[in-house]
Amino acid sequence: MFKGLKEKLKSWIKKSEESKEILDKSVKIEKKKEVKLKKVRKEEKTKEIKEELLEEFPIKEEIKKESIKEKKSFFQSFKKTLSQDKFEELWGELELILIQNNVALKAAESIKNSLEENLIGKDSKNLDLSNELKKAIENILINPPNFLKEIKDSLDKKSPFVILFAGINGSGKTTTIAKVANYLKKNKFSVCLAAADTFRAASIEQIGQHADNLKVPLIKKDYGSDPASVGFDAINYAKKNKIDVVLIDTAGRMQNKDSLMKEIEKIARVNKPDMKIFLGESITGNDATEQAKSFDEAINITGIILSKADIDEKGGTAISVSSVTGKPILFLGTGQEYDDLEVFDKDKLIKKLGL
Repeated sequence: MFKGLKEKLKSWIKKSEESKEILDKSVKIEKKKEVKLKKVRKEEKTKEIKEELLEEFPIKEEIKKESIKEKKSFFQSFKKTLSQDKFEELWGELELILIQNNVALKAAESIKNSLEENLIGKDSKNLDLSNELKKAIENILINPPNFLKEIKDSLDKKSPFVILFAGINGSGKTTTIAKVANYLKKNKFSVCLAAADTFRAASIEQIGQHADNLKVPLIKKDYGSDPASVGFDAINYAKKNKIDVVLIDTAGRMQNKDSLMKEIEKIARVNKPDMKIFLGESITGNDATEQAKSFDEAINITGIILSKADIDEKGGTAISVSSVTGKPILFLGTGQEYDDLEVFDKDKLIKKLGL
């Protein structure tokens, strides 16, 4: 993803070094003139020789020193201004590369601020551009808390641990819930599912098939039932049967539909989940970012899972959703099988980006 970005940075540094060499050469020439003038004046014997020298070098020594001092100051100032100008010129191209790779404007601005602070006015020979870019992205991404430990610690105080899942239609939410259930079972937690998507046709049958495959209980009601009550019943079932974790599926909803967003606010208010997860698609870029922002504003999400990360060639969505929400990415969906769920690791993502 960032190959073009790094090349642009290298090009900028090369140009900056060339400009510095030209300026340094000019200063050196002035220094040589000054040395020559001092040497000749030291050997002056007569007024006539002095007059001849002054004809060749008509500026008095004091004035000449001040002139060189001013010229150095001008060169240094010009070098700094040139660096700023070149950076701004370069950034226009870099910003376009970032946006084309699904990095949101807010995230791109954060990267710019970091690069600007660490590059402008600095000696180009001492800069590690790849490392500066890497640090800028590291500052945006948040490594997730230990998912399993958080659940275990909570269960020491109360049971069950309730997780609410939210997202739009078609993002792979129900399949992801099944993956999380499988992950929890493999780590010795008991699980039950709540079919709180009572709106979409065949949604209850879909999650029911996953429950059968995983051999976990499913709490459901008829289509059209209050989804908040389905979650409530699932929590009570878990308490009675000493089940560790309840995973609540909800209807997919567009973030700009007020009635549906109010409904999920109600589900969260009634069921008081310990964790609220937004499920988005890696490949949708800025759409996923806007969705995550809207759901965060509605229910204050705890974390994010990005599906279809295995077919995401750009990588910018992860940077964007973390930047916009300030919440960690918990998992990446990397395929269609139940085991295709990967704990998010920002170092691994940065390495994948080639930094």
